[in-house]
Amino acid sequence: MKTDFTPAQLADPDIAEANTILRKCVHCGFCTATCPTYVLLGDELDSPRGRIYLIKEMLEKDQKPTAEVVKHVDRCLSCLACMTTCPSGVNYMHLIDQARVRVEESYSRPLGDRLIRALLAYVLPRPGVFRMGMMAARLAKPFAGLLPGSAKPSHPPTLFDRLRAMLALAPGALPAPGPAGGTVFPAQGTRRGRIALLQGCAQQVLGPNINQAAIRLLTRIGVEVVMVADEQCCGSLTHHMGRDDDALHRAKANIDVWVREADANGLDAILVTTSGCGTTIKDYGYLLREDKAYAAKAARISKLAKDITEYVSTLNVQWPRPQNEIVVAYHSACSLQHGQKITEAPKELLSKSGFVVKDVPEGHLCCGSAGTYNILQPEIARRLRERKVANIASVRPDIVSAGNIGCMVQIGSELKNAEGAPIPVVHTIELLDWITGGPSPHNTLPGA
Repeated sequence: MKTDFTPAQLADPDIAEANTILRKCVHCGFCTATCPTYVLLGDELDSPRGRIYLIKEMLEKDQKPTAEVVKHVDRCLSCLACMTTCPSGVNYMHLIDQARVRVEESYSRPLGDRLIRALLAYVLPRPGVFRMGMMAARLAKPFAGLLPGSAKPSHPPTLFDRLRAMLALAPGALPAPGPAGGTVFPAQGTRRGRIALLQGCAQQVLGPNINQAAIRLLTRIGVEVVMVADEQCCGSLTHHMGRDDDALHRAKANIDVWVREADANGLDAILVTTSGCGTTIKDYGYLLREDKAYAAKAARISKLAKDITEYVSTLNVQWPRPQNEIVVAYHSACSLQHGQKITEAPKELLSKSGFVVKDVPEGHLCCGSAGTYNILQPEIARRLRERKVANIASVRPDIVSAGNIGCMVQIGSELKNAEGAPIPVVHTIELLDWITGGPSPHNTLPGA
């Protein structure tokens, strides 16, 4: 793609990077076939190629974002399926992230839009506040039907549309909190490694059982686990809302505590059980590349960051094989398959453990969770969820395995088998923990 940035514009490292990305695009359109919003809406401007044109025009002419540009940028899930498909290696992730920052800095959103985004940016990265918010949502959930409805989908969705979506996602009950930061879990037997386990933010509240399963599994196979004190949200949630000051502040805080732990006691890896967080942490080196104080440290942390299945797959584990042939539908989170290019390790681990693993039709398409997307774009997210749920149900699984808490919440609320019974949705690491001696996830597994 031909670009026409001025030398003065190219002096800005972000614009120089955008220029490099744009010039790789050859207009081939392969991305349109795998873009969820284009598949659903059929609008060229809701495809990666269309958004690239809009972003190019905005950056090249140094224009303030228009309402039309914001509409199509906001509709992007950042699922990154386009990057998997692109034959030219266009780094769409860094381009759409830059566009979001420009929107956040230069566009005046409607009041309701600003309020809901400010609420999410404040609450979600703070587990204590988020827990209180979920308790309040449980009390308000029965009254969701009283909120005013929209005659037809609008852009942006109304504040009430988004509040209804938020309440619909709230769980009926909250599990007890997991272990606190600063806790060390010694390896059983001979120690074969030492890792830091990301505590996460929303997952701490909605699924602390996931990290508890990870701790049991890792220590059982000889890996010492530390929950590093003073760790914060990884910054992913606010980064994808264009609030980079907040995101980078959190990234730097985490880099400081992880580097301190690595230097003091040694770390083989920083393991992540929420793939959306993992994609962002692996990108710290890029995000802080121009920061002289943090560039080298950020690159070091990015190299240490690994998805938990990525790490466990490198260990020589003797997996016991269960007698019951439990059919597992593997839901590949976008941030894992497209963001981190990890596609086979989770399935291979499950298969080695004796599970019958089935791929989900249209597995490359997003479920509609995408961080805060299912709240900010509830109608599109609903349609994507229904499509994903139907595809999962078509393989008739006993259970669904996933590697991202957002996906688990998104699809778990509606997934049922042919008889109408709920199909459990659990984290891959919970299954691996169970098969090596841990508890059955939620006591829902067949034969448990």
